Amino acid sequence: MSCTNGFGNVRLMYRLVMAVDVEKYSARDAREQLRAQTELHRIINVAAQNTGLDQREWYEQVSGDGELAVLPEDVDVSVVVGDFTRQLETILGEFNRKAATRLRLRVAMHHGTLTPGPFGPAGDAPIVVSRLLDARPLRRLLADEQDRDLALIVSQSLYQDVIRTGFCSLDPEEFQPVRVNAKGIQYHGFVRRTEHARMAPVALRAAAAGGGVGLIAIPGGRA
Repeated sequence: MSCTNGFGNVRLMYRLVMAVDVEKYSARDAREQLRAQTELHRIINVAAQNTGLDQREWYEQVSGDGELAVLPEDVDVSVVVGDFTRQLETILGEFNRKAATRLRLRVAMHHGTLTPGPFGPAGDAPIVVSRLLDARPLRRLLADEQDRDLALIVSQSLYQDVIRTGFCSLDPEEFQPVRVNAKGIQYHGFVRRTEHARMAPVALRAAAAGGGVGLIAIPGGRA
C-alpha cells in the first residue's frame, strides 16, 4: 500500500521484523566484543541457511550488540518463528558448549507495518519489536535460568496469528503472556518459558559470502 503526503510517495509495508541482542555485551572488552559480533553473525547466517532462508534478502540494521532484521514479504512467517528459532537455539547451544565465553541472546519478533527511511525502517513494527526486546521479563528469564542460551518473545498478534495456528513448530503452551510498559505505552507479548532443552550437536558451517549486513534499502521497498 502507498500514500502521498509531504514527504512524497511513501510505501507502507507489512513485514516480519526480528530483533536480536547479546546479553551483557558492554561488559566485554573490545576483543571479546568483536568476537561476539563475528560469532553472532555466523550463527544467524547458519541458522538461516539450515532453514532454507536467504539472508541476502534481509534488510539488517546492525548495532554493536545485535541487529534488527526486516525479512522479505514472501517469507513463510511460521517457518521463521518456529524452525529458524529452533535452529538458532540449537547452533547457539553447540557454540556455547565449546566457547570460553558464552553467547546468550534475547530475540524478539513482530509482524507489522513499516516504511523505509533514510536511517532505517520507520513505523510501528520496529518500535514494537524493540520494546519487546528490552522487556524486563525477557531479561529476567536469562538472568534466572543460567543454562538457557536464548530467550524468545513474540508480539501478541504474532502469537495469535501464527503460533496458535498449529502451522508453527513451537508449542503454544510453552508461551506465557507478558505486558511491557515503555514510555507511557503498554505492549503485549508472549515469552517462551519452556525449559531449555539440550540440543544434539550441529556442525557450525562458515558463513556464506555476500551476507546482507549493512544493506541500505529494504528488499521490496524504496529507499
